[in-house]
Amino acid sequence: MSLSDAARRGTTMAHGDITHLEIPVSDLAAGTRFYGSVFGWRIEEAPGFEGYPMWQAPNGISGGALTSREDGFAQPRSVVEVDSIDDTLAVVESHGGRVVAAKAPISETSSWALVADPDGNVLGLYEESPEDRDASAP
Repeated sequence: MSLSDAARRGTTMAHGDITHLEIPVSDLAAGTRFYGSVFGWRIEEAPGFEGYPMWQAPNGISGGALTSREDGFAQPRSVVEVDSIDDTLAVVESHGGRVVAAKAPISETSSWALVADPDGNVLGLYEESPEDRDASAP
């Protein structure tokens, strides 16, 4: 469930919930046609997020994005909701993981980062501002 879907349903994502799955493709238009046709996913670009078409599965809960394939990003990647990216980065490093991409803003109210576990698996981190999180609570 994307965060906007969670807000519409009056639910919030909790620390540790997987918010979405990013799938790298070499051609966004072809990827959109493929995944829309094969799985029946609704895929659209949101204003302000051009080049990052978001998909939603028919169950209305599962979702993610198609992203441009690039060096180091050739396999799907899960994105995990966290209460604090800064705190999570410190915990990752103290447990043998590493920061792949430092915290960066997505919008005025959200941020992201990338981490790798000790085996090299890369995960995205997503942080929504506490104000937005509280506003979407039931």
